[in-house]
Amino acid sequence: MNQFYYDAVTKMEQMGVDDDYIQGWQCGFLQNPKREVQRLTEAYEAGYSDGEEKNTDNFERWITA
Repeated sequence: MNQFYYDAVTKMEQMGVDDDYIQGWQCGFLQNPKREVQRLTEAYEAGYSDGEEKNTDNFERWITA
């Protein structure tokens, strides 16, 4: 696995980032299709967009713990 991906996900998990954001970020980064419409959340969609761009600048907004 890509070291950038691993480091980003590890940091998000350690900082208590919302699970939906992390899952969205992972799917976007890996270019997986989005979840079905009824399961989309604001956090997931934000994570997906950031993951597509390989962006780690916005995840701190989604810290829940």
